[in-house]
Amino acid sequence: MNNNIDLKLSSYNYELPKKYIADRPVPGRENSKLLVYDINSNKVTHDHFYNIDKYLPENSLMILNQSKVFPCRLIGKKNSGGKVEVFLLDAKPKSNGFYRALVRSNGKKRVGDEYYFENSLSLKIEDIVDGTFYLSSSIVSLENFLLENAKVPIPPYIREGQSDEKDVEDYQTVYAKHSGSVAAPTAGLHFTDDVFHKLENKNIDKAFVTLHVGLGTFAPVKCDDLSEHQMHTEEFFIESDSLQKIKSKKFKIAVGTTTLRTLESIERNGVEDTLANQVYDTDIFLYPGVKVKSIDALVTNFHLPESTLLMLVSSLIGREKTLELYEVAKEKDYRFFSYGDAMLILR
Repeated sequence: MNNNIDLKLSSYNYELPKKYIADRPVPGRENSKLLVYDINSNKVTHDHFYNIDKYLPENSLMILNQSKVFPCRLIGKKNSGGKVEVFLLDAKPKSNGFYRALVRSNGKKRVGDEYYFENSLSLKIEDIVDGTFYLSSSIVSLENFLLENAKVPIPPYIREGQSDEKDVEDYQTVYAKHSGSVAAPTAGLHFTDDVFHKLENKNIDKAFVTLHVGLGTFAPVKCDDLSEHQMHTEEFFIESDSLQKIKSKKFKIAVGTTTLRTLESIERNGVEDTLANQVYDTDIFLYPGVKVKSIDALVTNFHLPESTLLMLVSSLIGREKTLELYEVAKEKDYRFFSYGDAMLILR
């Protein structure tokens, strides 16, 4: 690793006034702005997402994360009558039959505590491990209950995390398929059927991976040296048809940081040795000095200061260039974070 690379956490900070944080997506999600950066020419182009096909070569392959966000925020009451918020981390129980969750309420939380929600649901703390709570449920099919009763888990910087009915559609990609994410793979939010049709006209094919986005992707980096940060483990799998496409030699465009992390994980493990429909674990962390080998282009959004997502983008184009482009985006009134505008990086 290059010893001259700046791996100090504070070096990945930048100023972002609140006015740049997107509260809602633009009407017509494909109408978001698109900043195109070509590494080879060092050229920056400003456009709209509906024109992304103009910047991609014919006969290439676009790879997207088809994980689906599930409603996972529940507001209920404790035995004392006080308020409790439960944030489920998985749509399905673990092998021990319990559901992983975060629990927010006043006072100490102990094994045996029980919480009560509308429509006859109660959850009980069975174990606590490193701040994660393992809960038993009074309802056998909690996943179905969540679909009817829980709230969409939008990030806290969007309306303080208070989602509404509009977010049910807005905070989901049009191609979402497999339920299991607690956060949307937001680079994919810009795509519409019309955008895909324009890509098809250039013979740009699609492949899908499924990486269920957990809170670990967004967990703050707490160590001053990035090389010491440990990512939480997330699971992914790839279906047979998509895996065969990914094994081809086409120009590959990853849509989103989770897709890139998946592709880079199988690159390290051996693409040819990767099995279809096999669930794999990854805790891969991409930051400057870590070489990215699996893609030729990346579609991404504009990320939070000091986030692992910002560091991932920096692994492709360097910290200085990333922060420079973010300043350009602010000058051009781009909108940041989950509901914000997009960037296309061409290598």
